[in-house]
Amino acid sequence: MTGLTVAVVGATGAVGREMWRLLPDSAVPVERVLAYTGTRSAGTELIFRDHPVRARALDEASIEPVDLALFSAGADAARAWAPRFAALGATVVDNSSGFRADLRVPLIVPEVNGELLDRRVAIVANPNCSTIQMVVALAPLHRAWGLRGIKVATYQSVSGAGARAMTELVENTRRHLAGDEETLQVFPHPIAFNVLPHIGDFDPAGESREEGKMREETRRLLGLPDLPVSATCVRVPVLRGHSEAVWASFATSPDPDGARELLRGAGVMVEDDPRAAVYPLARRASGRPEVFVGRIRPDGSDPRGLALWVVSDNLLKGAATNAVQIAEVLAARGFLGRSGP
Repeated sequence: MTGLTVAVVGATGAVGREMWRLLPDSAVPVERVLAYTGTRSAGTELIFRDHPVRARALDEASIEPVDLALFSAGADAARAWAPRFAALGATVVDNSSGFRADLRVPLIVPEVNGELLDRRVAIVANPNCSTIQMVVALAPLHRAWGLRGIKVATYQSVSGAGARAMTELVENTRRHLAGDEETLQVFPHPIAFNVLPHIGDFDPAGESREEGKMREETRRLLGLPDLPVSATCVRVPVLRGHSEAVWASFATSPDPDGARELLRGAGVMVEDDPRAAVYPLARRASGRPEVFVGRIRPDGSDPRGLALWVVSDNLLKGAATNAVQIAEVLAARGFLGRSGP
């Protein structure tokens, strides 16, 4: 495959910058790269393989044909602009929620259902960050024992709400310690030294949008449309790295030692020696592309259940890394490269 022209849309955001950083060492044969951003960040200089690239505002005048467009610009921007890039021959990998519920758009975690990338597609959706790490951990166990239900409580870092949320945590931590009034721009309550069981709007039954995403996306990714999934999603005062307590029930009795071997065989990092205080930590996972699992033990309430502690950097495997891995699969299969408008 000849060198590709790649656009990163939302290149100056938290996830976009990670995509930008990952591309040079990826298996995507990048020859030329473009950076698109909002009006306020237009003109920001980014460096790609020691060469400066000026971010351009995404508008009618700036859009041009590319082979691959990696989107991390929010759902509204994705719905408005991803079809435009696709119409010019690009394959779009979108990190927002804009296309995740569209059954015509593949929803992909490569090591879970990458076999669905068996043809050229216009748009591929990156799942929700909390869903990605959970299904990476559960997929090899499902293949062995057959999932029949999931309960999960998440402990999600503020970076999942964007760069402004990270700034709000840092600044309000300083304000709280100094006894000053905290300012709220992203969260409905102070996040410093606090825990908020509120990620996304609530439906009439009291389920948050994030909790609904986890249920519906997990079912799609695992090919289990009726799988019972119950989630409680919580924001915690951590900068990077989502943590999850997962209780999984299976059709046949699982084995903790067998689970550790299955997970290692699937490329998951197993850190599981709690007596020696060895278990996955958000701080240790930060900056790492892997999914980490520990505290693997029988579920005392279910003879066919396992309890797991799952941690991953939500900006990497939960977002940028997964998107770049999708592009790598498409490149390896010869499905990138302009097919014409």
